[in-house]
Amino acid sequence: MLVFVKVRFCATCMLLGLSFLAAFGTSECLQTVVRPNSGSIVTVSTKLPLAECAVCTVSGLNDTQTSCHSSLTLVPENEVKLLFNCSQPIEQSYTVTITRSIECSKDACDPMMVDVQSSILTEFTRTFIWELKAPEKTVVAVNILGSGLTEMSESCPDGLQFSVATSKASTKGLTQYCHGGSVTQLDLANEAVVSLQVKPNTQEVPVSFQLSARPLKGRTVVISIGPRTTVVLSRDLGQPECEVCTTDGSTPDCSSAEKTLTTAEKLSVEFSCLKPQDLFSVNIKTTIECTQSSCTPAAAEVDPKLFEDFKRTLVWDITVPERTVLTLDFPADGLKGISTAENCQDGYRYTVSSTRSDGKIRTNSFCKGGSVTHLELLGATTVTVEVSKGGDMDLTAFSVKAGPRRGRLMSVIPDPNTNIIIRRMTGEPDCSVCVDKEPQKRCNTQFLRLTDPRNTSVEFTCPQPQDVFSVEINREIDCTETSCSGNIVQAETKFFPDFNRTFTWDLKVVSTRAFQLDFPEPGMRQISKEEICPDDHTYSLVTYLRTGPAVIGTFCKGGPVTTILARYKGRMSLQVPGDAKVNPVDFKLNVGPETSMVAIVKVNLPRGVSDTDFITANYPKDFPNAQRMTWEFTVPGMHNYTVRFRDHTAPECLMDDVEVEYLKEKIVTKLTLTDPQPQHQQGNFNMVLKNCETNRTLQGLTLSYRVSVMRSGHPVLCSVDLTKHREVSLQMEKVRSDPFCEMSINSEVKEKIIVAAGTKASLSFLDCPNDDIRLTASRFIGCQNVTLCPSSELTVPTLDSCLPMPLHSFTWHLNIPQDGTLDLVSPTGSLQQSIPGQECNQSFSLHVAETDGFSVGDFCFDGMIEKVQLHTNVSITATAQDFRMTRGPFLNASVSQEISETIIYRVSPKVNSPTLLATPNWPQGMKPSSTVSWIVTFPSQYRAHLLFANISQPKCADRHTGINVQMLGYEEELLSRREDEPTEDKLMVPQSFYLNMSNCVPEDGNFGAVTKIVLQKRTNLLAIVLGIAGALLLLIIVLAVVCVVTKRKKAQIKKESSIYIGKGMIFRPGDRHFTKERADNNSHVYDYIDETMVYGHLLAKSNLSDSVQEPYNGMQMESYQTFTGPTDGALPVIKEPDPEVKMENARPFLDPSETFLPPRPRTPIDRQDSLGFQDRRMVDNELYTFKSLEQMNPIQLSGEALEPEPPILEDSL
Repeated sequence: MLVFVKVRFCATCMLLGLSFLAAFGTSECLQTVVRPNSGSIVTVSTKLPLAECAVCTVSGLNDTQTSCHSSLTLVPENEVKLLFNCSQPIEQSYTVTITRSIECSKDACDPMMVDVQSSILTEFTRTFIWELKAPEKTVVAVNILGSGLTEMSESCPDGLQFSVATSKASTKGLTQYCHGGSVTQLDLANEAVVSLQVKPNTQEVPVSFQLSARPLKGRTVVISIGPRTTVVLSRDLGQPECEVCTTDGSTPDCSSAEKTLTTAEKLSVEFSCLKPQDLFSVNIKTTIECTQSSCTPAAAEVDPKLFEDFKRTLVWDITVPERTVLTLDFPADGLKGISTAENCQDGYRYTVSSTRSDGKIRTNSFCKGGSVTHLELLGATTVTVEVSKGGDMDLTAFSVKAGPRRGRLMSVIPDPNTNIIIRRMTGEPDCSVCVDKEPQKRCNTQFLRLTDPRNTSVEFTCPQPQDVFSVEINREIDCTETSCSGNIVQAETKFFPDFNRTFTWDLKVVSTRAFQLDFPEPGMRQISKEEICPDDHTYSLVTYLRTGPAVIGTFCKGGPVTTILARYKGRMSLQVPGDAKVNPVDFKLNVGPETSMVAIVKVNLPRGVSDTDFITANYPKDFPNAQRMTWEFTVPGMHNYTVRFRDHTAPECLMDDVEVEYLKEKIVTKLTLTDPQPQHQQGNFNMVLKNCETNRTLQGLTLSYRVSVMRSGHPVLCSVDLTKHREVSLQMEKVRSDPFCEMSINSEVKEKIIVAAGTKASLSFLDCPNDDIRLTASRFIGCQNVTLCPSSELTVPTLDSCLPMPLHSFTWHLNIPQDGTLDLVSPTGSLQQSIPGQECNQSFSLHVAETDGFSVGDFCFDGMIEKVQLHTNVSITATAQDFRMTRGPFLNASVSQEISETIIYRVSPKVNSPTLLATPNWPQGMKPSSTVSWIVTFPSQYRAHLLFANISQPKCADRHTGINVQMLGYEEELLSRREDEPTEDKLMVPQSFYLNMSNCVPEDGNFGAVTKIVLQKRTNLLAIVLGIAGALLLLIIVLAVVCVVTKRKKAQIKKESSIYIGKGMIFRPGDRHFTKERADNNSHVYDYIDETMVYGHLLAKSNLSDSVQEPYNGMQMESYQTFTGPTDGALPVIKEPDPEVKMENARPFLDPSETFLPPRPRTPIDRQDSLGFQDRRMVDNELYTFKSLEQMNPIQLSGEALEPEPPILEDSL
């Protein structure tokens, strides 16, 4: 085949000037020249319409003539120029088939070699087809040269898909292959087809075949058939012709459709086709004859090699005499019952059919693998086993036994007030029910009643009485005016479990009252008598009127009916078929009020869109004459209801009229059957149907109606704007599975709504109570550089007020750099971890977890944890009863330098209560290979008692767990224990310490611990003794110094004294000036002050006035002497000029309001033992007031302030 290809694209196609091509606009084009060889038929086609895609022949001068088609067959050995023009991609729009016939004789084929020409129309999907034609009983051998083939049902990865079919018209024998495998020869018959499909743009197709022919030698099978067995070979008439022959003497007996084989020994069966197993099916039928005591043969024997590669149907016809029980025993793996429409996955299907005495056939189907290993049957039985091709069978399919028909015996103990009634359902087979034993044995073929509450033997004379009899279990319940006795739903489920059962309860109350049946959720649904309940539990209620019984209705479980009241006397019944497990509705029986109604039905209509049907009593028969019936409907809020009569018949009234009354909010509306009924109304309502006195010879009153409910509520709309909070997202999801709550975002209904951070959304909530939807919010906070990470306050932003539901929780997702540490500090100063024994009682809580969901713990405010440091990304979820009542930030978060531990807690235990420290994720256990530390600080005058209250140790697969205790500033460890070492329960730590716990990689179990810390004030006797001795020594030294200084100063006391400023005058006791300014001398620093004399004028009237010493006027000196204040006489006149005294900062020692009057409460004193204590009322003075009237305060002896106690720095830890 010569092929010349020249491609032109759409832009060049328009240059052809062809009117047809111009219609394609800018579609894809391809032009090529093809010359098929002799014997090859090339067909190019497209499935698209001619207006969209076409293949054209181009001819004439300058290619001006075109002829376009959807399908084009090329003439062999005729060169033609083709133009492909399509609005769709060309590769996907055209298919090319190259078909060639191979003619074979009985010993050769023409051609003998077949190559695939890979250069023809490579742009398209090509299918090369070789059709084989050969004489009858000839085999064509197709040898695949090069790499062979592999049978495969899937697509081939190299794009070369081989297919072999037994005929061109049938696809049943189609087999697919891929290139490369062990199959190197295909033996085919006449009309076989070999095809090769090549995907587009495959340039090289390395495939070639060599063909040869030879006379067909059909397959011969040698078989043996037993004396009771018949084999029938049947060919599917849709398959290729094939004969099956047997030789009896010199003449072969052949058939191409069906062949029956009977008893034979080593019979040769010859088929005229290579694969008869693909064309024929085999039916192997064996007869088993039974007496009343045995069967011949006693087992269903199988020859597993007999036509094992054919599809086989094994049939055993078992005949038995009358009143004989047939028993079939199957292998240990048993059978599983299936429906007639089901299939068995393994291809083995069992069917058991038994013929009853009335001629009816009962059929059961089974698959392998189940609990059925034993079957008892009556009458002639046929067992069929279907086996797929190549299926293996056991040597024995089943064993069979026969025996006289035996009955079935069971023991029954009826409850008091319970009757058991056994009734015959069918006329055949012959079977009786008997009670008691000889000689009191009583039998009946139709009916038997058991009433005595004693152990009673019930015997059936047939092995399967459940097919013959049904059982009614009746209980009588007699009610007083106020209550009923007995449990109505105590169904006797243990009696006759495989029989059709009817449980009945006869109910009776006083004649003026009604009995009331209350049905629990999900209520009851009224049905017609013809319907069947899905769970096979059918309930019905009958009330007995003076005119006869009236059927209130038939019901199934699951519906809007919640209560039924009926007058005086009635019967409730439950019908359950055989083999169904009894699961009755737990309805309650009560005594109802007085009523004149036939029945009162209370209905709770469901939410959402629903249609509920109701029918009147006795429907489709007549409603009771001159009676009334009420339906009380409860309609859900924001819903409309519509009443529509579907079917009704009107009676001929002799007295009064038929009326339909609607009672709603004490308003009564009376209508007829033909009036328009209420539509699109809201609220609860009652419907009363009233019948007239009718002509009973004619059709009476019947009514079937429907109550439709639809939602009328208006959606709650909310426009959420998160552009102001670009890091905050919202999530809303249903808490309850309410199918009528409808949430939507941007008009799209969702089960869960997520409003992404920084976006806007329009939300709608229809019939969604606020408690049914949970609103959560989250915020992402992250940074990449430790030095650039800002501190953040974890606050809850104000959300849009239109959201109808409250915020349930808020989560902050905190991402930090790998070399950073997240520091969490409470804005109130401390945190408390919530653990058993130390729970948080606040209205909110903080849950801290790592990003993988591993819980760190739950926290609240006002505890003993000053700071939490985490070397990981975390999420913090705040949950509060009402976020609107929570003000300020929940936590302050910042990023610091990397720590070696996973988590560090900084803890300051409380003095007056124990402190509990728990490992992360307590009590589940720490994360593998993680560490946690507590830095515990407390005052120096205390010591800590550690109690390891609860420790769980794992079995470690790698490394060890560790518990270490070390005092701050010391290298020595007070405690170091692993999981394989005994741990001390108690430990005393004298000062602030460091507690570390590390986990291993557990193999089994978890590592966790709870530590209890109790602070105790230390008592140091040596320090007390030394303190007393030092105080005495200091007192002696002070007295000695005072005496020496006093003598030295007396010489100058007349020239130097203190300054007193009073009554706006300046008084100098001496005539000597101060030669230095106050800032230049130490006159303001005193060794001792006798405060009683300084404030003597204030104490004149007190009991201390007697201790005031005489005044002393002298010179300025280092020791301040007592001063009694101004004298009563006139002040001396100073004539000499003095330097002007600066008064800008001068003021009295004490303000009059701050004097030490006894009624004034004393000033709180802090650090009383410190010499640096100052009284706030002394302003700029260094003088101190009394602690009490009998004590004197210490004074500051130096102008240098005492330094505070050095704090414990984090770096020192």
